Amino acid sequence: MIWNLGSINADNFYYLRHLPQPGETIAAEEFRQGLGGKGANMSVAAARAGARVMHIGAVGPDGKWAVERLLEYGVETQHIHMINMPTGHANICVAEDGENSIVLFAGANHEVNDRIIGAALAEASPGDFLLMQNETLGQEFAAPTAKTLGMRVVYAAAPFEAEVVADVMADVDLLVLNEGEAAELEEVLGQSLEQLPIDDIIVTLGADGCKWVSNKGKSEEIFPAYPVEVVDTTGAGDTFTGYLVAALDRGLSMQSAITLGMQAAALMVMRKGTADVIPDLKEIQDHDFDGDLSE
Repeated sequence: MIWNLGSINADNFYYLRHLPQPGETIAAEEFRQGLGGKGANMSVAAARAGARVMHIGAVGPDGKWAVERLLEYGVETQHIHMINMPTGHANICVAEDGENSIVLFAGANHEVNDRIIGAALAEASPGDFLLMQNETLGQEFAAPTAKTLGMRVVYAAAPFEAEVVADVMADVDLLVLNEGEAAELEEVLGQSLEQLPIDDIIVTLGADGCKWVSNKGKSEEIFPAYPVEVVDTTGAGDTFTGYLVAALDRGLSMQSAITLGMQAAALMVMRKGTADVIPDLKEIQDHDFDGDLSE
């Protein structure tokens, strides 16, 4: 089972010809609103990948719809709390080439405290996964608590803060970073990824795929990306991570889990939206990833 300490946001999408420059006003050609937040995206992805997922988080009185949507997607919501402040949200600008820029408001996400986390993890079992990101607080409490309980800790460390990674990495089994975050972490710590006390590190490389650094196995492996026509990159990394952890929870090897995550992300970037358009496992199984991925 996966216990996901994660954010829940309303995602406001503005589709533009290009991302605005400083001081520029630009009209959106399309607007959509949907369920998002790195945490919610990963919960939905993991559930659609066939895992049992319990989300640990918070919404405001305006966020009841988000909890209902998570339930519809197969995510368990008993540990999502209603907080008397606005639900988190993200204003997302998406350019014609698929690139994006995002402004976040944390809202209720930053009201998830150690008491909420502790009450949830008290129900976990040894061998379960704890998945975390950085759009909530409480990682410094959650990681050692989970390790004490015999859980496996996965940290998708975005939005990135090297100091937080340094504080919790002794309790992290699997760290997921993008290329820029990995470089910053190495610079701040003065250590290479291979020197960190983390068994497995995955560095996502965008169109170049991803790299798996196995410090436990003393090895490194590159996984090339699937060539696709990119429509919107928003949520692709979250989809990858959710599928990755779900596959590991189901007992797949790291290589197989990474491959499945990359296939899910490949389908995801061809769609507009976040949690609401994450592909399910059957869609991935039905796709010919050796042939044309266009839909």
